[in-house]
Amino acid sequence: MNLENTQVQMRKGILEYCVLHIISRGEVYASDLLDELTNARMIVVEGTLYPLLTRLKNAGLLEYKWVESKSGPPRKYYKLTDRGMKFLQKLTETWDELIHSTEMITSRSNATT
Repeated sequence: MNLENTQVQMRKGILEYCVLHIISRGEVYASDLLDELTNARMIVVEGTLYPLLTRLKNAGLLEYKWVESKSGPPRKYYKLTDRGMKFLQKLTETWDELIHSTEMITSRSNATT
């Protein structure tokens, strides 16, 4: 088995949750979103992020607005819709359950009693 491939798959599995969580804090420019993900060691490239943002928008979880920029073309800023906030709340419940379940499994010792 390829360790690196498994690690990438684990990150991809939580990418959508992380993206929604970042956007839930307020309007976000895609480049800033990419920077935060990269700084958190969520190895992401534009070719992964932009299609994900499009899927989330098409699902009604995000919306965006264009804002004029003083240093170039207009910028697209994303924010969660009400539906997106509810979706994120459900994902957070699932995330909390997964953490709890994983900790239960990984904290057990190998000794049998």
